[in-house]
Amino acid sequence: MSSSLNYKSFSKEQQTMDNLEKQLICPICLEMFTKPVVILPCQHNLCRKCASDIFQASNPYLPTRGGTTVASGGRFRCPSCRHEVVLDRHGVYGLQRNLLVENIIDIYKQESSRPEKKSDQPMCEEHEEERINIYCLNCEVPTCSLCKVFGAHKDCQVAPLTHVFQRQKSELSDGIAILVGSNDRVQGVISQLEDTCKTIEIGVEAPPFQGQAAASGSSGSPDSEPARHVFSFSWLNSLNE
Repeated sequence: MSSSLNYKSFSKEQQTMDNLEKQLICPICLEMFTKPVVILPCQHNLCRKCASDIFQASNPYLPTRGGTTVASGGRFRCPSCRHEVVLDRHGVYGLQRNLLVENIIDIYKQESSRPEKKSDQPMCEEHEEERINIYCLNCEVPTCSLCKVFGAHKDCQVAPLTHVFQRQKSELSDGIAILVGSNDRVQGVISQLEDTCKTIEIGVEAPPFQGQAAASGSSGSPDSEPARHVFSFSWLNSLNE
């Protein structure tokens, strides 16, 4: 139970970090924002270098020096919403820095640099540094060694978790084999019933008194054939009633 909770907690934390990373991607370079990060009037963010590249691409005839536009003023469109951004005489350096996003980037990088918890080694909730390695036979839950010595399972019978896993796995395999065998037997019975139903249907569809009809036919009587059909129809109608 506790191992399942730990795994779910780890998965949720990882999903949160992935969602946060998506919000920190620059729409131009498609990488995480590189500081300084500038915020546009439309509230979208760009790396300052990417904003400068867009500005130069939108104003190719403005004079540049060292790869930077030196002319004052200008305009370009936001790559996210196409809103027109009008620059003052400071150019892209006049755009306000988004210090909040820069701080979030720093925190994200610190969290990402921490060693990840291994999801294949569930840890005990009561003793966070202890691996879950035993199984309480009385409570039927996995637990750690400290829980057996000092914790809630000190008076319970325990067994190595791997042994319990193998035993329960064998029991499940045997149960599946029994179910498969039972299913085969049930399918055999169903097949027999279907054959029996077909035999009964053939018997009902066959005309009665075939011997008498054959004898009448051999006599050469011209009225024998219509009489046989009339009798067969009346017999079927009596069955329907």
